[in-house]
Amino acid sequence: MNDCIFCKIVAGELPAKVIHETDRVVAFQDIDPQAPVHVLVVPRRHIPTLHDMADEDGDLVGEIFQVARRVADKEGISESGYRTVFNCGGDGGQDVYHLHLHLLGGRRMAWPPG
Repeated sequence: MNDCIFCKIVAGELPAKVIHETDRVVAFQDIDPQAPVHVLVVPRRHIPTLHDMADEDGDLVGEIFQVARRVADKEGISESGYRTVFNCGGDGGQDVYHLHLHLLGGRRMAWPPG
C-alpha cells in the first residue's frame, strides 16, 4: 500500500523506534502514546483490519501476541500488567487501516476503556 504509514515504517521509509521484529511482525513505539509504554505491533504484510484477516492468518495473530509478550518483558511491564487492544473499523476507534495491536502499560488502566 503506497499511502499506508505503517507499511512505510515497516519498509524503513519512515522513521520509528523499533522495539522488536521478526520475519513477519514489527513492534515500534506509538508516536502519540496513551500510556508510559505504548507500542504498536504490526504485521509486515498489509492487512487493513482484523476483520480482513483470512482463516489461514491465525498463526500470524499468534505471532503478534507472542511479540507483544516479548515486548512487555523488554519494557518491564510483565509483572505489573498491561493491556492489548485491536481496534477494528471506524466505530472501533481504528485510525490507521493496517492491522495493529496496541500494547499499553506502565500505569493502571481504567475500565471500561472507551
